[in-house]
Amino acid sequence: MNEVLEELQWRGLIAQHTDIDALSAALDEGPVTYYCGFDPTAASLHHGHLVAVKVMRHLQMAGHHPLALVGGATGLIGDPRAKGERTLNTKDTVKEWGAALQGQLESLLDFTGGNPARIVDNLDWTAQMSAIDFLRDLGKNFRMGTMLSKDIVARRLASEEGISFTEFSYQILQANDYLELYRRYGCTLEVGGNDQWGNLVGGMDLIHKVEGANVHVMTNPLITKADGTKFGKTEGGAIWLNPEMLSPYRFYQFWLNTADEDVVRMLKVFTFLTRDEIAVLEKAVKDRPGAREAQRALAEAVTTWVHGADSTERARSASEALFGRSDVRELDERTLRDAVAELPSAEVALGTPVVQAFVDAGLEKGLGAARRTVRSGGLNVNNEKVSDSEAVIETDALLPGGIVLLRKGKKNLAVAYVS
Repeated sequence: MNEVLEELQWRGLIAQHTDIDALSAALDEGPVTYYCGFDPTAASLHHGHLVAVKVMRHLQMAGHHPLALVGGATGLIGDPRAKGERTLNTKDTVKEWGAALQGQLESLLDFTGGNPARIVDNLDWTAQMSAIDFLRDLGKNFRMGTMLSKDIVARRLASEEGISFTEFSYQILQANDYLELYRRYGCTLEVGGNDQWGNLVGGMDLIHKVEGANVHVMTNPLITKADGTKFGKTEGGAIWLNPEMLSPYRFYQFWLNTADEDVVRMLKVFTFLTRDEIAVLEKAVKDRPGAREAQRALAEAVTTWVHGADSTERARSASEALFGRSDVRELDERTLRDAVAELPSAEVALGTPVVQAFVDAGLEKGLGAARRTVRSGGLNVNNEKVSDSEAVIETDALLPGGIVLLRKGKKNLAVAYVS
């Protein structure tokens, strides 16, 4: 098998493919142009898109030519979901989101050097197409039986809401993208998520019918945890790559909280660490699970790829500072606010008794209990032990933004916002 395909397979990044021997031979013969599509149906990519981008990056590092397609046309429609029609966004919204996705892709792929990635937009060739062109030049090549048998389409047809002609036609537009990229750039490989298998094959079949050429498709798996459930989501929603939608600190924490039984697989999928490096971390999970070395390596690698080294360092420092492993006073206000955003909190006035702040924030059930915890050495303000049960919150206790960090024991955290 071709070296890059073998690497992708070892990392668990190949789900389905067409003739793997023919694809391997094509990759061995010389640089292959390939593409993956990203529809602007939201203002940001999320962690699931990183899997497809990771496949693209491995192929690029092996010398092949990447086309990152931003779906300015298909984003106006949206591919069918398992349940319910998508809400159609305005053209201005889709254009704005498309520009945001392009900026993210430009930071994830390499657009420099001798093998730069290229951004393409399917609105460039779809916008001029008339309804007659769509029906005569494209629709004639598709058979209803095949289109109706697609998994998502079949499920939607069996549901109460059914499926609109708009979403039903999405598969034709995506197939045409592959045909256009084949004609314009000699693109002979499409990659994407495994839920796109039917659409990818549709493009391959269209090229064969219209051009008489044999091309390739390959999908990456949808990532699940060891128990089979979806890997992703936080209490606040998706794991967005946009730092305004999900802070680098919370992004870092998501990866840091990966379970032991999942972390080695996620290192293979989401990082560029070598086999030897991952083997060392796999051994650490078995020998020293409490140290969470693999989780920290995962969090640092993915956060650096997406947000850069500076953001990763701030996130790491904030994570350590919250639990007393570094000085919380060294954090800037934005990083601190991101770090405490999901903690229990209370608003208190300057001069409020410290024990009252712990009660108000929900870390203690009453003032008597709080005073007893002080006597046993269990309460900390800004990671400094509280020794006086009559102490009050003073100006010198305020962190940037009027924040006071409260901790009971080793792991119970809350925050007081002082007005």
